[in-house]
Amino acid sequence: MTAKIGRILAVDDNEDILFALKLLLKNHVESITAINNPERIPEVMKKEDFDVILLDMNFTKDAISGQEGFEWMEKIIEIDNDAVVVFITAYGDAEKAVRAIKAGATDFVLKPWQNEKLLATISSSIKLRRSRWETDSLRNKQKELSAVMDQPFADFIGNSPEMQKVFATIQKVAATDANVLILGENGTGKELVARALHRNSHRKDEVFISVDLGSISESLFESELFGHEKGAFTDAKKEKPGRFEVASGGSLFLDEIGNLSNTLQTKLLTVLERREVVRVGATRPKAIDVRLICATNNNILQMVSDNQFRQDLLYRVNTVEIHLPPLRDRAGDIPLLANHYIKIYTKKYKKNIKGISTSSIKKLNLYPWPGNVRELQHAIERAIIMADSNILEPDDFILSTQPNKVGDFELSSFNLDDVEKQIIVKVLKQFQGNISQAAQELGITRTSLYRRMEKYDL
Repeated sequence: MTAKIGRILAVDDNEDILFALKLLLKNHVESITAINNPERIPEVMKKEDFDVILLDMNFTKDAISGQEGFEWMEKIIEIDNDAVVVFITAYGDAEKAVRAIKAGATDFVLKPWQNEKLLATISSSIKLRRSRWETDSLRNKQKELSAVMDQPFADFIGNSPEMQKVFATIQKVAATDANVLILGENGTGKELVARALHRNSHRKDEVFISVDLGSISESLFESELFGHEKGAFTDAKKEKPGRFEVASGGSLFLDEIGNLSNTLQTKLLTVLERREVVRVGATRPKAIDVRLICATNNNILQMVSDNQFRQDLLYRVNTVEIHLPPLRDRAGDIPLLANHYIKIYTKKYKKNIKGISTSSIKKLNLYPWPGNVRELQHAIERAIIMADSNILEPDDFILSTQPNKVGDFELSSFNLDDVEKQIIVKVLKQFQGNISQAAQELGITRTSLYRRMEKYDL
């Protein structure tokens, strides 16, 4: 230990031992408190937090059983459940060491000790204590977050009949393991529905894994979803579980499922039918247990009719369908949504925005919102950034008169890759390289946009 870290409590009835410990540790730890009477342990622990407690196993003359040490360790853990206790005794043997660890001790040191070994033991014990603190802190934050997130529809805002119908369907379906297909335009909140299904299911304490199928190339599909073994291909430097394996026991959300090629549809269908995956480069299958939730903004029934989507796969993924209405069909929710995002972005940007004017609401209601709720969210955020007064007025909202157009430009070819590249370039220019805004305008995730930019070397 180079820098001084940790606060130590040493408990031993031998004053010479305590003196030796203080002499050894004073240059290595922040502080060392030494007491020769274990009865003082509760009193001392209430006054100060200790990273490591060095505890003698025997306090009664001629006692060698170590039972006193075990009893005092139980009391220490009652006071501080995360306490790190290192037993120290002259009568140690393998049996006592095993008993000590099983009883909750972190380590076991014999008298007379080796200085280097004792310092190494204390150093590792301090790290353990700090990691327990960090874990507890993370767990508490997670509980606080879950308390908010686990509200039935924490991320959903809407009083319209259309949204109430969606909420009712989620409540009926969530408790089951039925596969769900979520249909809706870009920006309507399909992933929010998926997360609400997961949070209200019996799998809520397990993982929720979201996969944007539009961002995964055909060559990486099997590796990403089913996993691969080390050496399965050139870049496979170590084994990697696929998304199905990682999500096993929880929920797996496959977004943009309508974008899969027929070949990939067949591979996905095989996994769903067998409920097992075979990693790339492996021969033995691995069983998986996932609650599957899929989504698409495509007309999936038309795709089936046009032989672009397998009907048997559709049967597998759409035990229940949830149709998300576009924002233009639930205009009554716009004031509610607007005020919700005003609160969020007022706090984020530390602006003194108190509300939105009636004329602004009227303007928002007249707009068709081709980008749906996501576009409204972006419009509110931009308005708050640019607003000069504490009430959002119509002029604070810059809404396109031709919202479906990126701009007038001629296509250099009808090749789909060329068309996609031109549109991405145009949108990136329109938003001055802002990836988040460009992705929202295009109706894809930031990850999808980055992958497409890499694909076209932008």
